[in-house]
Amino acid sequence: MLSRSSFTSLVVGVFAVYVAHTCWVMYGIVYTRPCPAAADGAAGGCVWPYLARKPKLQLSVYTTTRSSIGAESNIDLVLNVEDFDIESKFERTVNVSVPKKTRNNGTLYAFVFLHHAGILPWQDGKQVHIVSPLTTYMIPKPEEINLLTGESATQQIEAEKQPNALDEPVSHWRSRLTLNVMVEDFVFDGSSLPADVHRYMKMVQLGKTVHYLPILFIDQLSNRVKDLMVINRSTTELPLTVSYDKISLGKLRFWIHMQDAVYSLQQFGFSEKDADEVKGIFVDTNLYFLALTFFVAAFHLLFDFLAFKNDISFWKKKRSMIGMSTKAVLWRCFSTVVIFLFLLDEQTSLLVLIPAGVGAVIELWKVKKALKMTIRWQGLRPKFQFGAYNDSEKKTEEYDAQAMKYLSYLLYPLCIGGAVYSLLNVKYKSWYSWLINSFVNGVYAFGFLFMLPQLFVNYKMKSVAHLPWKAFTYKAFNTFIDDIFAFIITMPTSHRLACFRDDVVFLVYLYQRWLYPVDKSRVNEYGESYEEKFKKKAHRE
Repeated sequence: MLSRSSFTSLVVGVFAVYVAHTCWVMYGIVYTRPCPAAADGAAGGCVWPYLARKPKLQLSVYTTTRSSIGAESNIDLVLNVEDFDIESKFERTVNVSVPKKTRNNGTLYAFVFLHHAGILPWQDGKQVHIVSPLTTYMIPKPEEINLLTGESATQQIEAEKQPNALDEPVSHWRSRLTLNVMVEDFVFDGSSLPADVHRYMKMVQLGKTVHYLPILFIDQLSNRVKDLMVINRSTTELPLTVSYDKISLGKLRFWIHMQDAVYSLQQFGFSEKDADEVKGIFVDTNLYFLALTFFVAAFHLLFDFLAFKNDISFWKKKRSMIGMSTKAVLWRCFSTVVIFLFLLDEQTSLLVLIPAGVGAVIELWKVKKALKMTIRWQGLRPKFQFGAYNDSEKKTEEYDAQAMKYLSYLLYPLCIGGAVYSLLNVKYKSWYSWLINSFVNGVYAFGFLFMLPQLFVNYKMKSVAHLPWKAFTYKAFNTFIDDIFAFIITMPTSHRLACFRDDVVFLVYLYQRWLYPVDKSRVNEYGESYEEKFKKKAHRE
Protein backbone atom coordinates (compact mmCIF):
# COMPACT_ATOMS: atom_id res chain seq x y z
CA MET A 1 0.00 0.00 0.00
CA LEU A 2 1.27 3.46 -0.90
CA SER A 3 2.12 5.76 1.99
CA ARG A 4 0.50 9.18 2.20
CA SER A 5 3.70 10.94 1.07
CA SER A 6 4.16 8.64 -1.95
CA PHE A 7 0.51 9.06 -2.92
CA THR A 8 0.91 12.85 -2.78
CA SER A 9 4.09 12.60 -4.89
CA LEU A 10 2.19 10.45 -7.41
CA VAL A 11 -0.61 13.01 -7.63
CA VAL A 12 1.86 15.87 -8.11
CA GLY A 13 3.69 13.85 -10.79
CA VAL A 14 0.48 13.11 -12.67
CA PHE A 15 -0.43 16.78 -12.41
CA ALA A 16 2.94 17.84 -13.90
CA VAL A 17 2.50 15.40 -16.80
CA TYR A 18 -1.03 16.70 -17.38
CA VAL A 19 0.14 20.34 -17.50
CA ALA A 20 3.02 19.47 -19.87
CA HIS A 21 0.69 17.51 -22.18
CA THR A 22 -1.85 20.35 -22.19
CA CYS A 23 0.88 22.85 -23.12
CA TRP A 24 1.96 20.62 -26.02
CA VAL A 25 -1.63 20.26 -27.25
CA MET A 26 -2.21 24.03 -27.00
CA TYR A 27 0.99 24.69 -28.92
CA GLY A 28 -0.21 22.34 -31.66
CA ILE A 29 -3.48 24.27 -31.85
CA VAL A 30 -2.15 27.82 -32.06
CA TYR A 31 0.91 27.05 -34.23
CA THR A 32 0.42 26.09 -37.87
CA ARG A 33 3.35 24.98 -40.04
CA PRO A 34 3.52 27.12 -43.21
CA CYS A 35 4.09 25.66 -46.65
CA PRO A 36 7.85 25.03 -47.03
CA ALA A 37 7.78 25.72 -50.77
CA ALA A 38 6.40 29.24 -50.19
CA ALA A 39 9.77 30.42 -48.85
CA ASP A 40 11.35 29.60 -52.23
CA GLY A 41 8.54 31.25 -54.17
CA ALA A 42 7.36 27.91 -55.57
CA ALA A 43 3.63 27.26 -55.91
CA GLY A 44 3.64 23.47 -55.84
CA GLY A 45 1.54 22.01 -53.02
CA CYS A 46 0.83 25.40 -51.43
CA VAL A 47 -2.56 27.04 -50.83
CA TRP A 48 -2.32 30.81 -51.13
CA PRO A 49 -4.53 33.50 -49.56
CA TYR A 50 -7.01 35.14 -51.92
CA LEU A 51 -7.02 38.24 -49.71
CA ALA A 52 -3.41 38.92 -50.76
CA ARG A 53 -4.82 40.01 -54.15
CA LYS A 54 -6.62 42.90 -52.33
CA PRO A 55 -10.12 42.31 -53.77
CA LYS A 56 -12.90 44.86 -53.19
CA LEU A 57 -15.38 43.13 -50.90
CA GLN A 58 -18.92 43.61 -49.64
CA LEU A 59 -20.55 42.19 -46.50
CA SER A 60 -24.26 41.27 -46.58
CA VAL A 61 -26.41 39.82 -43.80
CA TYR A 62 -29.78 38.24 -44.62
CA THR A 63 -32.43 36.60 -42.44
CA THR A 64 -34.80 33.77 -43.33
CA THR A 65 -36.80 31.03 -41.64
CA ARG A 66 -35.16 28.39 -43.86
CA SER A 67 -31.84 26.73 -43.04
CA SER A 68 -30.73 26.89 -46.71
CA ILE A 69 -31.36 29.34 -49.54
CA GLY A 70 -30.81 29.08 -53.25
CA ALA A 71 -32.12 32.41 -54.52
CA GLU A 72 -33.28 35.85 -53.45
CA SER A 73 -36.85 34.81 -52.58
CA ASN A 74 -38.21 34.83 -49.00
CA ILE A 75 -35.16 36.50 -47.47
CA ASP A 76 -34.67 39.90 -45.85
CA LEU A 77 -31.54 42.03 -46.15
CA VAL A 78 -30.80 43.47 -42.68
CA LEU A 79 -27.24 44.80 -43.16
CA ASN A 80 -25.19 45.74 -46.20
CA VAL A 81 -21.61 47.04 -45.94
CA GLU A 82 -20.64 47.97 -49.50
CA ASP A 83 -17.05 49.12 -48.97
CA PHE A 84 -16.05 46.43 -46.49
CA ASP A 85 -12.55 46.83 -45.01
CA ILE A 86 -11.37 43.59 -43.36
CA GLU A 87 -8.90 45.53 -41.20
CA SER A 88 -11.48 47.91 -39.69
CA LYS A 89 -13.47 46.97 -36.62
CA PHE A 90 -17.12 48.06 -36.44
CA GLU A 91 -20.39 47.52 -34.55
CA ARG A 92 -23.85 48.34 -35.87
CA THR A 93 -27.33 47.78 -34.45
CA VAL A 94 -30.22 47.06 -36.85
CA ASN A 95 -33.89 46.21 -36.37
CA VAL A 96 -34.89 42.80 -37.69
CA SER A 97 -38.46 41.89 -38.68
CA VAL A 98 -39.64 38.79 -36.81
CA PRO A 99 -41.81 36.52 -39.00
CA LYS A 100 -45.00 34.95 -37.60
CA LYS A 101 -43.39 31.49 -37.79
CA THR A 102 -40.56 32.66 -35.52
CA ARG A 103 -43.01 34.26 -33.07
CA ASN A 104 -44.70 30.85 -32.78
CA ASN A 105 -41.47 29.23 -31.48
CA GLY A 106 -39.95 28.86 -34.95
CA THR A 107 -36.29 29.44 -35.85
CA LEU A 108 -34.84 32.43 -37.69
CA TYR A 109 -31.47 32.08 -39.42
CA ALA A 110 -28.85 34.69 -40.33
CA PHE A 111 -26.96 34.17 -43.61
CA VAL A 112 -23.73 36.18 -43.69
CA PHE A 113 -22.15 36.63 -47.14
CA LEU A 114 -18.70 38.01 -47.99
CA HIS A 115 -18.61 38.64 -51.74
CA HIS A 116 -17.24 40.95 -54.41
CA ALA A 117 -18.64 44.47 -54.29
CA GLY A 118 -21.42 45.24 -56.74
CA ILE A 119 -22.40 41.60 -57.29
CA LEU A 120 -25.27 39.75 -55.63
CA PRO A 121 -24.00 36.92 -53.40
CA TRP A 122 -25.67 34.09 -55.37
CA GLN A 123 -24.22 35.46 -58.61
CA ASP A 124 -20.65 35.56 -57.28
CA GLY A 125 -18.70 32.32 -57.76
CA LYS A 126 -16.07 33.46 -55.26
CA GLN A 127 -18.41 34.34 -52.40
CA VAL A 128 -18.16 32.75 -48.96
CA HIS A 129 -21.03 32.51 -46.50
CA ILE A 130 -21.86 31.11 -43.10
CA VAL A 131 -25.16 30.41 -41.34
CA SER A 132 -26.12 30.97 -37.70
CA PRO A 133 -29.49 30.66 -35.89
CA LEU A 134 -30.68 33.90 -34.31
CA THR A 135 -33.02 32.06 -31.92
CA THR A 136 -32.57 29.48 -29.19
CA TYR A 137 -34.79 27.77 -26.63
CA MET A 138 -34.63 28.33 -22.87
CA ILE A 139 -36.88 28.29 -19.83
CA PRO A 140 -37.48 31.99 -18.97
CA LYS A 141 -36.00 33.34 -15.76
CA PRO A 142 -38.67 33.61 -13.01
CA GLU A 143 -39.92 37.12 -12.35
CA GLU A 144 -38.60 38.91 -9.25
CA ILE A 145 -40.98 40.97 -7.09
CA ASN A 146 -40.89 43.02 -3.92
CA LEU A 147 -42.24 40.56 -1.34
CA LEU A 148 -43.97 43.29 0.71
CA THR A 149 -45.58 45.42 -2.02
CA GLY A 150 -45.83 42.88 -4.85
CA GLU A 151 -44.16 45.31 -7.27
CA SER A 152 -42.39 43.47 -10.11
CA ALA A 153 -38.89 44.20 -11.37
CA THR A 154 -39.82 43.62 -15.02
CA GLN A 155 -42.96 43.49 -17.11
CA GLN A 156 -44.89 40.30 -16.36
CA ILE A 157 -45.13 37.99 -19.37
CA GLU A 158 -48.80 37.77 -20.17
CA ALA A 159 -50.18 34.29 -19.73
CA GLU A 160 -52.15 34.39 -22.97
CA LYS A 161 -49.05 35.38 -24.92
CA GLN A 162 -46.70 32.87 -23.36
CA PRO A 163 -48.59 29.88 -21.95
CA ASN A 164 -46.58 27.85 -19.42
CA ALA A 165 -43.71 30.31 -19.93
CA LEU A 166 -42.12 29.47 -16.61
CA ASP A 167 -42.39 25.70 -17.09
CA GLU A 168 -41.55 25.10 -20.76
CA PRO A 169 -38.70 26.34 -22.99
CA VAL A 170 -39.67 29.27 -25.19
CA SER A 171 -37.96 30.94 -28.11
CA HIS A 172 -35.31 33.54 -27.20
CA TRP A 173 -33.66 36.11 -29.47
CA ARG A 174 -29.87 36.25 -29.81
CA SER A 175 -29.33 40.00 -29.85
CA ARG A 176 -25.65 39.83 -30.85
CA LEU A 177 -23.94 38.53 -34.01
CA THR A 178 -20.14 38.63 -33.86
CA LEU A 179 -18.24 38.15 -37.14
CA ASN A 180 -14.54 37.56 -37.80
CA VAL A 181 -12.36 37.25 -40.88
CA MET A 182 -8.90 35.65 -40.75
CA VAL A 183 -6.66 38.40 -42.16
CA GLU A 184 -3.20 36.82 -42.05
CA ASP A 185 -1.54 36.27 -45.45
CA PHE A 186 -0.72 32.72 -44.42
CA VAL A 187 0.31 30.13 -46.98
CA PHE A 188 -0.95 26.65 -46.05
CA ASP A 189 0.69 23.37 -46.94
CA GLY A 190 -1.89 21.64 -49.12
CA SER A 191 -0.78 18.19 -47.93
CA SER A 192 -1.34 18.96 -44.23
CA LEU A 193 -4.23 21.40 -43.87
CA PRO A 194 -5.42 21.70 -40.26
CA ALA A 195 -8.73 19.84 -39.96
CA ASP A 196 -10.28 22.54 -37.75
CA VAL A 197 -9.73 25.36 -40.26
CA HIS A 198 -10.23 23.20 -43.36
CA ARG A 199 -14.00 22.99 -42.89
CA TYR A 200 -14.20 26.81 -43.03
CA MET A 201 -12.06 27.04 -46.19
CA LYS A 202 -13.27 27.32 -49.79
CA MET A 203 -10.65 26.74 -52.52
CA VAL A 204 -10.48 28.18 -56.03
CA GLN A 205 -8.02 27.49 -58.86
CA LEU A 206 -6.46 30.67 -60.27
CA GLY A 207 -4.04 29.79 -63.08
CA LYS A 208 -1.56 27.28 -61.77
CA THR A 209 -2.03 28.10 -58.10
CA VAL A 210 -4.70 27.16 -55.57
CA HIS A 211 -6.09 29.95 -53.41
CA TYR A 212 -8.35 29.85 -50.37
CA LEU A 213 -11.11 32.46 -50.20
CA PRO A 214 -11.50 34.68 -47.10
CA ILE A 215 -12.18 32.58 -44.00
CA LEU A 216 -15.43 33.88 -42.50
CA PHE A 217 -16.22 32.91 -38.91
CA ILE A 218 -19.10 33.54 -36.48
CA ASP A 219 -18.00 33.79 -32.87
CA GLN A 220 -20.65 31.74 -31.04
CA LEU A 221 -18.79 32.15 -27.73
CA SER A 222 -19.94 35.78 -27.67
CA ASN A 223 -23.59 34.67 -27.55
CA ARG A 224 -24.24 35.03 -23.83
CA VAL A 225 -27.37 34.27 -21.83
CA LYS A 226 -27.47 37.88 -20.57
CA ASP A 227 -28.00 39.07 -24.18
CA LEU A 228 -31.01 36.79 -24.83
CA MET A 229 -34.50 38.30 -25.16
CA VAL A 230 -37.81 36.44 -24.88
CA ILE A 231 -39.79 36.49 -28.16
CA ASN A 232 -43.48 37.26 -27.50
CA ARG A 233 -46.22 36.56 -30.01
CA SER A 234 -46.82 40.29 -30.30
CA THR A 235 -43.18 41.06 -31.16
CA THR A 236 -42.71 42.27 -34.75
CA GLU A 237 -39.19 43.74 -34.58
CA LEU A 238 -36.12 43.00 -32.45
CA PRO A 239 -32.69 44.67 -32.32
CA LEU A 240 -29.62 42.85 -33.61
CA THR A 241 -26.11 44.15 -32.88
CA VAL A 242 -23.69 43.06 -35.60
CA SER A 243 -20.04 43.48 -34.64
CA TYR A 244 -16.94 42.69 -36.69
CA ASP A 245 -13.27 42.33 -35.88
CA LYS A 246 -10.31 40.70 -37.60
CA ILE A 247 -8.81 37.55 -36.13
CA SER A 248 -5.41 35.84 -36.31
CA LEU A 249 -4.97 32.25 -37.48
CA GLY A 250 -3.83 31.05 -34.05
CA LYS A 251 -6.79 32.58 -32.24
CA LEU A 252 -9.17 31.33 -34.94
CA ARG A 253 -8.02 27.73 -34.46
CA PHE A 254 -8.23 28.07 -30.69
CA TRP A 255 -11.74 29.56 -30.89
CA ILE A 256 -12.92 26.74 -33.19
CA HIS A 257 -11.73 24.14 -30.67
CA MET A 258 -13.42 25.98 -27.79
CA GLN A 259 -16.71 26.25 -29.69
CA ASP A 260 -16.56 22.54 -30.50
CA ALA A 261 -15.96 21.81 -26.79
CA VAL A 262 -19.00 23.90 -25.76
CA TYR A 263 -21.11 22.17 -28.42
CA SER A 264 -20.01 18.78 -27.08
CA LEU A 265 -21.08 19.80 -23.57
CA GLN A 266 -24.51 20.72 -24.89
CA GLN A 267 -24.77 17.35 -26.67
CA PHE A 268 -24.05 15.66 -23.31
CA GLY A 269 -27.03 17.44 -21.75
CA PHE A 270 -25.61 20.80 -20.60
CA SER A 271 -28.22 23.54 -20.83
CA GLU A 272 -27.70 26.93 -22.47
CA LYS A 273 -27.00 28.42 -19.03
CA ASP A 274 -24.44 25.72 -18.18
CA ALA A 275 -22.63 26.28 -21.49
CA ASP A 276 -22.74 30.03 -20.85
CA GLU A 277 -20.60 29.56 -17.72
CA VAL A 278 -17.90 27.96 -19.89
CA LYS A 279 -18.19 30.68 -22.54
CA GLY A 280 -17.63 33.33 -19.87
CA ILE A 281 -14.10 31.99 -19.33
CA PHE A 282 -13.05 32.84 -22.89
CA VAL A 283 -15.02 35.91 -23.97
CA ASP A 284 -13.32 39.31 -23.78
CA THR A 285 -10.10 37.76 -22.48
CA ASN A 286 -6.61 38.22 -23.86
CA LEU A 287 -5.11 34.90 -25.04
CA TYR A 288 -1.99 35.36 -22.89
CA PHE A 289 -4.07 36.12 -19.83
CA LEU A 290 -6.25 33.12 -20.70
CA ALA A 291 -3.16 30.90 -20.71
CA LEU A 292 -2.10 32.35 -17.34
CA THR A 293 -5.61 31.71 -16.02
CA PHE A 294 -5.35 28.08 -17.13
CA PHE A 295 -2.11 27.54 -15.21
CA VAL A 296 -3.44 29.27 -12.10
CA ALA A 297 -6.68 27.27 -12.29
CA ALA A 298 -4.68 24.04 -12.68
CA PHE A 299 -2.65 24.79 -9.54
CA HIS A 300 -5.86 25.84 -7.78
CA LEU A 301 -7.30 22.40 -8.63
CA LEU A 302 -4.16 20.66 -7.33
CA PHE A 303 -4.20 22.57 -4.03
CA ASP A 304 -7.94 21.92 -3.71
CA PHE A 305 -7.33 18.19 -4.06
CA LEU A 306 -4.41 18.14 -1.60
CA ALA A 307 -6.38 20.24 0.93
CA PHE A 308 -9.33 17.88 0.53
CA LYS A 309 -7.12 14.79 1.01
CA ASN A 310 -5.37 16.14 4.11
CA ASP A 311 -8.60 17.45 5.64
CA ILE A 312 -10.31 14.06 5.23
CA SER A 313 -7.23 12.29 6.62
CA PHE A 314 -7.12 14.66 9.60
CA TRP A 315 -10.77 14.17 10.56
CA LYS A 316 -10.76 10.45 9.83
CA LYS A 317 -8.04 9.85 12.45
CA LYS A 318 -9.24 12.43 14.95
CA ARG A 319 -10.35 10.96 18.29
CA SER A 320 -10.42 14.07 20.48
CA MET A 321 -11.90 17.56 20.15
CA ILE A 322 -9.36 19.10 22.54
CA GLY A 323 -8.51 22.59 21.28
CA MET A 324 -11.03 22.45 18.41
CA SER A 325 -13.96 24.85 18.29
CA THR A 326 -17.14 22.84 17.77
CA LYS A 327 -19.01 26.05 16.99
CA ALA A 328 -16.59 26.83 14.16
CA VAL A 329 -17.13 23.34 12.69
CA LEU A 330 -20.90 23.78 12.92
CA TRP A 331 -20.66 27.21 11.29
CA ARG A 332 -18.57 25.92 8.38
CA CYS A 333 -21.15 23.19 7.84
CA PHE A 334 -24.04 25.66 7.99
CA SER A 335 -22.37 28.17 5.66
CA THR A 336 -21.42 25.47 3.11
CA VAL A 337 -24.98 24.10 3.02
CA VAL A 338 -26.42 27.62 2.71
CA ILE A 339 -24.10 28.46 -0.19
CA PHE A 340 -25.08 25.19 -1.90
CA LEU A 341 -28.81 25.99 -1.52
CA PHE A 342 -28.16 29.55 -2.77
CA LEU A 343 -26.41 28.24 -5.90
CA LEU A 344 -29.25 25.76 -6.40
CA ASP A 345 -31.84 28.55 -6.10
CA GLU A 346 -29.91 30.71 -8.59
CA GLN A 347 -29.85 27.79 -11.08
CA THR A 348 -26.06 27.96 -11.17
CA SER A 349 -24.07 25.82 -13.60
CA LEU A 350 -23.50 22.18 -12.68
CA LEU A 351 -19.77 22.92 -12.95
CA VAL A 352 -20.12 24.97 -9.74
CA LEU A 353 -23.09 23.23 -8.14
CA ILE A 354 -21.67 19.68 -7.97
CA PRO A 355 -18.41 20.60 -6.14
CA ALA A 356 -20.43 22.76 -3.72
CA GLY A 357 -22.73 19.80 -3.03
CA VAL A 358 -19.80 17.46 -2.40
CA GLY A 359 -18.28 20.01 -0.02
CA ALA A 360 -21.56 20.27 1.89
CA VAL A 361 -21.68 16.47 2.35
CA ILE A 362 -18.10 16.46 3.68
CA GLU A 363 -18.86 19.25 6.16
CA LEU A 364 -21.89 17.30 7.44
CA TRP A 365 -19.60 14.30 7.98
CA LYS A 366 -17.16 16.49 9.94
CA VAL A 367 -20.01 17.69 12.19
CA LYS A 368 -20.85 14.05 12.90
CA LYS A 369 -17.22 13.48 13.95
CA ALA A 370 -17.05 16.68 16.02
CA LEU A 371 -20.23 15.91 17.96
CA LYS A 372 -19.23 12.23 18.34
CA MET A 373 -22.58 11.37 16.83
CA THR A 374 -23.72 7.83 16.02
CA ILE A 375 -26.90 7.01 14.13
CA ARG A 376 -28.87 3.87 14.92
CA TRP A 377 -31.90 2.90 12.88
CA GLN A 378 -35.02 1.60 14.57
CA GLY A 379 -36.96 0.48 11.54
CA LEU A 380 -37.30 3.61 9.38
CA ARG A 381 -36.72 6.01 12.27
CA PRO A 382 -33.15 7.16 12.99
CA LYS A 383 -31.93 7.50 16.58
CA PHE A 384 -29.06 9.88 17.30
CA GLN A 385 -26.58 9.24 20.11
CA PHE A 386 -23.85 11.65 21.21
CA GLY A 387 -20.58 10.63 22.87
CA ALA A 388 -19.35 12.12 26.15
CA TYR A 389 -16.57 14.72 26.37
CA ASN A 390 -13.63 14.32 28.73
CA ASP A 391 -12.47 17.09 31.09
CA SER A 392 -10.05 18.64 28.58
CA GLU A 393 -12.73 18.70 25.88
CA LYS A 394 -15.21 20.26 28.31
CA LYS A 395 -12.67 23.00 29.03
CA THR A 396 -12.40 23.66 25.30
CA GLU A 397 -16.20 23.83 25.07
CA GLU A 398 -16.25 26.44 27.85
CA TYR A 399 -13.83 28.66 25.93
CA ASP A 400 -15.87 28.07 22.77
CA ALA A 401 -19.16 29.07 24.46
CA GLN A 402 -17.53 32.15 25.97
CA ALA A 403 -16.30 33.30 22.56
CA MET A 404 -19.72 32.74 20.97
CA LYS A 405 -21.40 34.75 23.71
CA TYR A 406 -19.29 37.82 22.91
CA LEU A 407 -19.63 37.24 19.18
CA SER A 408 -23.44 37.01 19.26
CA TYR A 409 -23.69 40.61 20.52
CA LEU A 410 -22.20 41.79 17.22
CA LEU A 411 -23.22 39.14 14.72
CA TYR A 412 -26.96 38.72 15.24
CA PRO A 413 -27.92 42.43 14.94
CA LEU A 414 -25.84 42.75 11.76
CA CYS A 415 -27.44 39.69 10.11
CA ILE A 416 -31.00 40.64 11.11
CA GLY A 417 -30.47 44.25 9.98
CA GLY A 418 -29.13 43.10 6.61
CA ALA A 419 -32.08 40.74 6.08
CA VAL A 420 -34.63 43.47 6.88
CA TYR A 421 -32.88 45.97 4.59
CA SER A 422 -32.86 43.52 1.66
CA LEU A 423 -36.56 42.71 2.24
CA LEU A 424 -37.45 46.40 1.94
CA ASN A 425 -35.20 47.33 -0.98
CA VAL A 426 -34.40 44.22 -3.06
CA LYS A 427 -36.75 42.14 -5.24
CA TYR A 428 -36.82 38.34 -5.01
CA LYS A 429 -38.58 35.42 -6.70
CA SER A 430 -40.09 34.07 -3.45
CA TRP A 431 -39.85 34.18 0.34
CA TYR A 432 -37.57 31.14 0.16
CA SER A 433 -35.27 33.03 -2.22
CA TRP A 434 -35.16 35.99 0.22
CA LEU A 435 -34.35 33.68 3.13
CA ILE A 436 -31.53 31.91 1.29
CA ASN A 437 -30.12 35.21 -0.01
CA SER A 438 -30.21 36.69 3.52
CA PHE A 439 -28.34 33.69 4.88
CA VAL A 440 -25.74 33.69 2.12
CA ASN A 441 -25.18 37.46 2.46
CA GLY A 442 -24.59 36.90 6.17
CA VAL A 443 -22.15 34.10 5.35
CA TYR A 444 -20.19 36.28 2.92
CA ALA A 445 -20.28 39.50 4.92
CA PHE A 446 -19.82 38.23 8.48
CA GLY A 447 -18.78 34.61 8.02
CA PHE A 448 -15.19 35.27 9.02
CA LEU A 449 -16.43 36.29 12.48
CA PHE A 450 -17.32 32.66 13.12
CA MET A 451 -13.63 31.78 12.78
CA LEU A 452 -12.93 33.98 15.80
CA PRO A 453 -14.02 31.34 18.38
CA GLN A 454 -11.20 29.09 17.16
CA LEU A 455 -8.74 31.97 17.54
CA PHE A 456 -10.09 32.57 21.04
CA VAL A 457 -9.69 28.86 21.93
CA ASN A 458 -6.10 28.95 20.62
CA TYR A 459 -5.44 32.04 22.76
CA LYS A 460 -6.84 30.42 25.92
CA MET A 461 -4.99 27.13 25.42
CA LYS A 462 -1.80 28.83 24.19
CA SER A 463 -1.49 26.20 21.45
CA VAL A 464 -2.28 25.62 17.77
CA ALA A 465 -0.99 22.03 17.60
CA HIS A 466 -4.55 20.68 17.33
CA LEU A 467 -5.24 22.36 13.95
CA PRO A 468 -4.93 20.63 10.50
CA TRP A 469 -1.97 22.69 9.31
CA LYS A 470 -1.34 20.80 6.08
CA ALA A 471 -4.91 21.39 4.92
CA PHE A 472 -4.68 25.01 6.10
CA THR A 473 -1.51 25.55 4.08
CA TYR A 474 -3.02 24.26 0.83
CA LYS A 475 -6.16 26.32 1.42
CA ALA A 476 -3.98 29.38 2.07
CA PHE A 477 -2.28 28.94 -1.31
CA ASN A 478 -5.72 28.89 -2.92
CA THR A 479 -6.77 31.98 -0.95
CA PHE A 480 -3.78 33.94 -2.23
CA ILE A 481 -4.49 32.73 -5.78
CA ASP A 482 -8.07 33.99 -5.35
CA ASP A 483 -6.67 37.35 -4.23
CA ILE A 484 -4.72 37.75 -7.47
CA PHE A 485 -7.84 37.30 -9.60
CA ALA A 486 -10.41 38.83 -7.24
CA PHE A 487 -10.52 42.08 -9.23
CA ILE A 488 -9.94 40.51 -12.65
CA ILE A 489 -12.38 37.63 -12.89
CA THR A 490 -16.09 38.50 -12.82
CA MET A 491 -17.69 37.55 -9.50
CA PRO A 492 -20.17 39.00 -6.97
CA THR A 493 -18.75 41.82 -4.84
CA SER A 494 -19.57 39.92 -1.64
CA HIS A 495 -17.58 36.91 -2.86
CA ARG A 496 -14.71 39.20 -3.89
CA LEU A 497 -14.50 40.71 -0.41
CA ALA A 498 -14.72 37.22 1.10
CA CYS A 499 -11.40 36.37 -0.60
CA PHE A 500 -9.62 39.09 1.39
CA ARG A 501 -11.35 38.42 4.70
CA ASP A 502 -9.93 34.86 4.63
CA ASP A 503 -6.42 36.34 4.33
CA VAL A 504 -6.83 38.24 7.60
CA VAL A 505 -7.94 35.15 9.51
CA PHE A 506 -5.12 33.01 8.11
CA LEU A 507 -2.50 35.65 8.96
CA VAL A 508 -3.77 35.64 12.56
CA TYR A 509 -3.45 31.84 12.58
CA LEU A 510 0.15 32.19 11.38
CA TYR A 511 0.87 34.73 14.09
CA GLN A 512 -0.54 32.35 16.72
CA ARG A 513 1.60 29.51 15.35
CA TRP A 514 4.69 31.68 15.80
CA LEU A 515 3.53 32.95 19.20
CA TYR A 516 2.81 29.53 20.72
CA PRO A 517 5.82 27.17 20.29
CA VAL A 518 5.29 23.42 20.00
CA ASP A 519 4.76 21.71 23.36
CA LYS A 520 5.93 18.12 22.87
CA SER A 521 4.05 16.94 25.95
CA ARG A 522 0.71 18.28 24.64
CA VAL A 523 -1.76 15.87 23.05
CA ASN A 524 -2.01 16.38 19.29
CA GLU A 525 -5.00 16.12 16.95
CA TYR A 526 -4.81 12.31 16.95
CA GLY A 527 -4.92 11.99 20.75
CA GLU A 528 -1.16 11.35 20.99
CA SER A 529 1.86 13.29 22.21
CA TYR A 530 5.43 13.28 20.95
CA GLU A 531 6.81 12.15 24.32
CA GLU A 532 4.34 9.23 24.53
CA LYS A 533 5.32 8.06 21.07
CA PHE A 534 9.02 8.37 21.99
CA LYS A 535 8.51 6.30 25.19
CA LYS A 536 6.61 3.59 23.30
CA LYS A 537 9.35 3.40 20.70
CA ALA A 538 12.08 3.17 23.39
CA HIS A 539 10.13 0.46 25.24
CA ARG A 540 9.87 -1.67 22.08
CA GLU A 541 13.61 -1.36 21.53
